[in-house]
Amino acid sequence: MPKEILIIEDEQGILMSLKDEFELQGYVVHTAEEGERGLELARQLTPDLIILDVMLPVLDGYEVCQKLRMEGDSTPVIMLTVKDKEADKVLGLGLGADDYVTKPFSFPELTARVKALLRRTDERVRDLAKYSFGDIHLDFEKYEANKGEEFLNLTTLEFHVLKFLIQNKGKVITRDGFLDKIWGEDKVSVSYRTVDTHISNIRKKIEENPANPKHILSIRSAGYKFVG
Repeated sequence: MPKEILIIEDEQGILMSLKDEFELQGYVVHTAEEGERGLELARQLTPDLIILDVMLPVLDGYEVCQKLRMEGDSTPVIMLTVKDKEADKVLGLGLGADDYVTKPFSFPELTARVKALLRRTDERVRDLAKYSFGDIHLDFEKYEANKGEEFLNLTTLEFHVLKFLIQNKGKVITRDGFLDKIWGEDKVSVSYRTVDTHISNIRKKIEENPANPKHILSIRSAGYKFVG
């Protein structure tokens, strides 16, 4: 599946140039011209990477990045700015940005940064040992989970299901996908209902409101998707 990039940039010329260039390279590109709309799209779309301008109307890039990180969103962020002072870079990185590119920049340079960041992210996901979102903290090596100070009693199978969801963050996983990955050769004796039951049990443990989940979403007639 193609990677999805969200570009939040208020300069129309730069925005459309970046959109056209990244689409030519095969990315799916979403755009926003001000911070509040960009934050809304980041929450809705769960892109693979965000290119975020600092000087934005309504909410600036620093505020957008800070809000996402406070919500437990670990989407990679590259910040764009005309500011080149060391203090500005330190501030952006301190708020959770992964990289920082100063305007004016060359498109090959930005493309290289995007590819490198996506590659590092993919490697971290494949070798996923720990993961946090919101107030949930997961250790897949020790099979330990906490919600704030509360210990969560997840079963080994629930850990595997949750890890599979997180490794495919933002993507819809069908019930057949779960059966192939989690149950493998034993899937002939497992029904779709078993998958649904495990998802329901995980939601009860990690969601604030299991009846209205924010992290493990049901996609009608398709399967489930993790957001976090």
